[in-house]
Amino acid sequence: MTESIDNPAIRVDAEALIGLRARAERLKLKRATTSRAALAGAHRSRFRGRGMDYRESRHYQAGDDIRNMDWRITARAGDPHVKVFDEERERPVVLLVDFGPSMFFASRGVFKSVQAARLAALIGWSAVARGDRVGALLFNGGHTELSPRGGRRGQMRLIRALVDAGDPRRRMQLVDAAATEPHSGLGDALVRLRRVARPGSLVFLLSDFYRLDADTGRHLANLARNNDLLAVQLLDALELAPPPPGRYGISDGRRRGLFDAADVRERKRWRSHFASRQAEVAQLMDANGVPLVRCMTDADPMATLTELLRARPGTAASGQPQAQAVPAA
Repeated sequence: MTESIDNPAIRVDAEALIGLRARAERLKLKRATTSRAALAGAHRSRFRGRGMDYRESRHYQAGDDIRNMDWRITARAGDPHVKVFDEERERPVVLLVDFGPSMFFASRGVFKSVQAARLAALIGWSAVARGDRVGALLFNGGHTELSPRGGRRGQMRLIRALVDAGDPRRRMQLVDAAATEPHSGLGDALVRLRRVARPGSLVFLLSDFYRLDADTGRHLANLARNNDLLAVQLLDALELAPPPPGRYGISDGRRRGLFDAADVRERKRWRSHFASRQAEVAQLMDANGVPLVRCMTDADPMATLTELLRARPGTAASGQPQAQAVPAA
């Protein structure tokens, strides 16, 4: 896309995200699982509390209330354990949103960055409408941390951060930074996310997952141990199939090249490369029991969320990518 940065297809627009409020309030966000899946203020969740119904004991994690130490199991096991209780209360909803260089791209529909911002805004509006607090970690070379906050003020804070991170003029800054500095991966973002997502949070991961690194699996497992995780993989049609036969100029923002889509071997390599990447993402999420769905750049983000919230733990990417047009926001 070479259009003006004022085009809402390539730039995150605040008014568009605010306009999603009505749609989000109509979205039924009850998941097919039990209480651990709802974006609602009054539901039973795994929160630490006193005088509530005992659920289980587990290993102590940083941030746990030491008043809930299970001394009997701690003495028996030799390492600290805490009691987990069921409690009716609001639940923090936390968003991990990727705004790395690869997210500023689309061959149709809107940029992945714009689609991720729309998904985040829908989730945020749904959360605050039901009395939950919403927080986020936006990563794009640097990191913006938003601790969970409730109400319209908390949601507008999120929207301002999404607009800033989704400015396409940042893409070249990110490309330049990546050329001179080691680019942080998803694993680093997950470590930082644990400072925002306290145990018991409902966490959404919104990314194309190009920045997986050697530590991603370990950090994802640590986060999933005490939180409910859901993932959306942002994809463009060109990541499912090569373009029609022809010769295409390509660039990563710094270097230029030529891709011969008429060459059968090149088309095979193209398909194999992207299929391998998507399989890697699906296997990573499946290994950690994280439901995963795809969201194409020309899909309806609300339909994607509906599909995601119906998914059961351990399910991987949906087999059929959505191909609906993005409605005018």
